[in-house]
Amino acid sequence: MTLPNFETLLKKYAHLITKVGVNIQKDDTVVVYASVEQAELARLVTKEAYQLGAAEVILQWNDDTIQRAFLSHAAEDRITEVPGYKVDEANVFAKKRVTRISIVSQNPDALLGVDTNRVAAFQAARGKALQAVMEATQSNKLRWTVVAAASPAWASKVFPDLSSSAEQVDTLWDEIFKTTRIYADDPVAAWEEHDAAMRKQAERLNKEQFSALHYTAPGTDIVIGLPENHIWEGAGSFAADGNEFMANMPTEEVFTAPDRNRVDGYITSTKPLSYAGTTLNEMKFTFKDGAVVEFSAKDGADVLASLLDIDEGAKHLGEVALVPDPSPISQSGITFFNTLFDENASNHLALGAAYPFSVKGGTEMTKDELAAAGLNSSQTHVDFMVGSNQMDIDGIRKDGSKVPIFRNGDWA
Repeated sequence: MTLPNFETLLKKYAHLITKVGVNIQKDDTVVVYASVEQAELARLVTKEAYQLGAAEVILQWNDDTIQRAFLSHAAEDRITEVPGYKVDEANVFAKKRVTRISIVSQNPDALLGVDTNRVAAFQAARGKALQAVMEATQSNKLRWTVVAAASPAWASKVFPDLSSSAEQVDTLWDEIFKTTRIYADDPVAAWEEHDAAMRKQAERLNKEQFSALHYTAPGTDIVIGLPENHIWEGAGSFAADGNEFMANMPTEEVFTAPDRNRVDGYITSTKPLSYAGTTLNEMKFTFKDGAVVEFSAKDGADVLASLLDIDEGAKHLGEVALVPDPSPISQSGITFFNTLFDENASNHLALGAAYPFSVKGGTEMTKDELAAAGLNSSQTHVDFMVGSNQMDIDGIRKDGSKVPIFRNGDWA
């Protein structure tokens, strides 16, 4: 690694992840999900976690090459059935309310060319088997964060014009450090300031309690209903134990849940989506009464069809998020082919599950009560980017009057 002071920067990053990302408390059980390529960062995160008082740190390793081989060649029953011990483990993690750290560094094209039916079957089986820990995460019953680490395959996708793999990786690490405020003298203090600014925007929207949002842009004209007593959040969230955490680092969004039954119109994606090891481009959706009734994609249409077919909830929206086009990630002009970054450069929506904490009292509601409140349920949650500097958004009040929220991609 030739990036100046890389080891020092990586240590600051590990401290930020554990201190601010998941806000580790004494006696926490911490689970770290990481690629084998990211052993150095995983070791630093483990060390920091123990220094902050964690009782145990569990590493869950992954590898793009092995995963591709498995999905390409494994017996069909091994693709569609998750072993019982994995289900038991997920249930234990949910019951113990472990602290979860996901370090993403996957190659966006890792599964390109693999049978999409096999990939979809694997994801559906895994989503069902790991439902307990996913529901605990989506309900903020535990603290969790998603962060990134540079890998050669990912860096080459983002910076194909740079002369060497080393330069590509260095440049991607530099962007990761910029967007997570690692270059600040005190990254923790910088995040506290950012958190306060984002919270003000969320509070402004919460006071309005709009009935719906109307989006207009080239290729987009859609009205998205909002549930009664919905809650906008940004940047930090609070877990059931009362401690704050950052679900995503970086983050530039304020978000809430839409009403799954009140979405009508059409919308076009504005950035590539890396999903299931494939890059999807130029997606278009038509919604009626909350559900996708028509869709297309220039690239990855078969993968998109598999996503929408995971379950009934995959055809409905579970998240609406506002990100100003002048945000630092957007202004970098870089397409990261990674949702963690690209969603923070653009207004975005998510197909699939809503977060129960997005309505007042939602984390204590049953599934039926959440559905009655308008929140979507699904085994999946996939963000896709729709914002641009040409997008206008109006908030629609219950009396039908409109209030400008975004003009030309920025807060009005």
